[in-house]
Amino acid sequence: MRWKQFLTPVKSVDADQARKYMAAKASDELTILDVRQPNEYETGHIPGAKLIPLPDLTVRMDEIDPNKATVVYCAIGGRSRVAAQMLAGKGFENVYNLTGGFKGWKSEAAFGKEELGIELFTGDESPEKTLAIAYSLEGGLHDFYVSMIPKVKDINVKNLFKKLSEIEIKHRDRIFSEYITITGKSDSREELEKSAVSEAVEGGLTTEEYLNLFQPDLESVSDIIELAMSIEAQALDLYLRAAEKIGFAHSRKVLIQIADEERAHLVQLGKLMERM
Repeated sequence: MRWKQFLTPVKSVDADQARKYMAAKASDELTILDVRQPNEYETGHIPGAKLIPLPDLTVRMDEIDPNKATVVYCAIGGRSRVAAQMLAGKGFENVYNLTGGFKGWKSEAAFGKEELGIELFTGDESPEKTLAIAYSLEGGLHDFYVSMIPKVKDINVKNLFKKLSEIEIKHRDRIFSEYITITGKSDSREELEKSAVSEAVEGGLTTEEYLNLFQPDLESVSDIIELAMSIEAQALDLYLRAAEKIGFAHSRKVLIQIADEERAHLVQLGKLMERM
């Protein structure tokens, strides 16, 4: 390894700058690189992040697209700076080190191993099958929000669950519209309805698993928004990881488009949280 790599200057961004930079990029224009160890990644990571531990970076660098911008992070910023310098030394031009690392991120996060939920996608799905899986996942979350309405007493919380469920209907409508474009089957919504892919909601966990994990106060509006943001972040993470795995270019494009919509939904929820 050339010592020159460790002397290569790199650009650094803080969490706020990184969020703005990521928001301005489409998901297929950016690589978020996590150089921590797998157990660190599992306990929490930026949605859509690709895990390549620092010790493996030199032998797995070909997994990173040099034509995309790359934001590198670790726990607090030390390992990621070294990784960013290594990438810059190999000719990567748009590399940014996240100062403060994941500890300073303090924003939406996903959790679990890289394989969490990915079993829903084999990697060789056609665009049609990809949309069917996404349609089912969005439907699972819609049903979850609807099922929560009679369980809470506060009218504001009831209305929030109702609003969240309506957003998921719009997501499903958007997916169905793309399905029609691809298949030409304008009367095929029933076919999509029959393509349920397990009881998992978005992100690869069941309703009960989410509730047990986050244990929200179901009478608290802020807790419900935080729960929704956590689930949407998990969905964003799953769609981006699946896009990395999928073989068909058009199927990958479809997943990236859905991921970008999830990212926009996260922004809306964040603004709603700020108004609380």
